[in-house]
Amino acid sequence: MAPSRSRRARASRKRKRRMDAADNDLTDEQWIVLQEAWRGCAYCGAVGPALQKDCVLPLSRGGRYTITNVVPACRSCNASKCNDEVTGWMRRKKLDERAFLLRHRDISVAAAEHFAAAAPADDASDSTVETII
Repeated sequence: MAPSRSRRARASRKRKRRMDAADNDLTDEQWIVLQEAWRGCAYCGAVGPALQKDCVLPLSRGGRYTITNVVPACRSCNASKCNDEVTGWMRRKKLDERAFLLRHRDISVAAAEHFAAAAPADDASDSTVETII
């Protein structure tokens, strides 16, 4: 059977090739820590169980799923941002760009430093979150 030629199928195959070629190293533990550190959507602050992984620098622009590039986002913000540059998108949405960038820097640097250090395997995730926040 021939591969589908629909626009959606082509886009899906193209995204899969990009994902396979990129060095995506975000672990489940890191994702949980990021969600707890942000305490909701990184952009609008919405709290809910349906937070999605959003790349600050989109995959289509060379971004990767890493602890310093991923933030939790609500479905609305993630869909609205699409593959836009984050600061321009935040200006258009009238969101606090400066507060986001400062908090993103603080959280991503602290998380990267924490996970880069050789932490004992039996360390509880509660202490990890307190260290990062």
